[in-house]
Amino acid sequence: MTSQAAEVVKIDRIVAIVDQTVVTEQELESQIRTVTAQLQKQGTELPGENILRKQILERLISDTLQLQYAAQSGLKVDDSQLDKTIERIAEQNQLTLTEFADALAKDGVSMGKFRADIRNEITIARLREREVDSRINVSESEIDNFLTTQASSNENQDEYEIAHILIRTPEEGATEDVQKAKAKVDEVIKALQAGTNFAKVSASFSDAPNALEGGSLGWKSSTQMPALFLDALKNMQVGSVSEVLRSPNGFHILKLISKRGGSSPLVIEQTHARHILIKLSEVTSENEGKKKIDLIKERLDNGEKFEVLARQFSEDGSASNGGDLGWVNPGDTVPLFEKAMNELKDGQISSTVRTPFGWHVIQVLERRKQDMSKEAARLKARQEIRKRKSEEAYQDWVRELRDRAFVELRLEDKF
Repeated sequence: MTSQAAEVVKIDRIVAIVDQTVVTEQELESQIRTVTAQLQKQGTELPGENILRKQILERLISDTLQLQYAAQSGLKVDDSQLDKTIERIAEQNQLTLTEFADALAKDGVSMGKFRADIRNEITIARLREREVDSRINVSESEIDNFLTTQASSNENQDEYEIAHILIRTPEEGATEDVQKAKAKVDEVIKALQAGTNFAKVSASFSDAPNALEGGSLGWKSSTQMPALFLDALKNMQVGSVSEVLRSPNGFHILKLISKRGGSSPLVIEQTHARHILIKLSEVTSENEGKKKIDLIKERLDNGEKFEVLARQFSEDGSASNGGDLGWVNPGDTVPLFEKAMNELKDGQISSTVRTPFGWHVIQVLERRKQDMSKEAARLKARQEIRKRKSEEAYQDWVRELRDRAFVELRLEDKF
């Protein structure tokens, strides 16, 4: 009886109080098992037990705070959305739902636990989109400056696969905080010089969110990194580790895993096309829509002008321009429309085409090869600036959430 009581106390033990809720030792141990299995599967050397526990507990606290905030602000993930997501995951693994559940069970994970984890992931992703991503703006002048800087760099075509260790310091930290960080940096350097695997050192010491993944940042172009990182990387050999780099966020150490050259100009085939659309609705049935488009096609076959019929009958915004869509890039239209358009010769008018928008008649006017490097470069620049700003803003937002919260650790003696 005594041993059973002791077991109950162990299961219910609180390891952290996070505002109105708690993190239990059972939750912590479960997450440790999951992360350990992932790291072992990736072949990443595990950090010490206490360090791993501390890293995972911090992640659980961060997730708990975000989930609490989501609940308080009315953000929910309904069961239908969750079901669709799990079905898609099963399909990606080429399994039925039953087979997928069996595979999870073999790994010691119940479908209920998996559903709860996926629901939390979706909730946090939506929360980030609402609180951070939706507020990120990228101006045209920022893109111009970005591209100007890129053009002036001889290394702008290079891409780097890197791993990263961050020892964070407060932006306006006291001397004591900085000294503690420097001492931690010394431990990192000592471990690396002793030949310890970079991924293990990252998991053991790094304050970056991806520490337990070995600090991997994946492939980054020179434009996706701060100048501090790029200046260090361009003089490094593959496999080498940088000196300690100092930024307002703290101390950084990089490892250059691989390097490759940039891409060639982007030349695509554009199609100048026009169309006539009859939309389907409660008023216009499938049969009625088909009859209308068949009559239009017949009139076109009898020599009536496309642009005149488009202005008269088309229910698309392009009607006032005679149905002219301008130059269309691959992927600009839905697949069924694009397939029909691509099968036409210059000047040819299609048979009637059904898409999710309704019934169409399409005509290709001409085609051309176009170098879209400049447009693609601006789009890529916008995406990269937005991604960089979003990541920085998200980390700041999570830190503010943590600073405003009441957090009490109950396992400090084990760290």
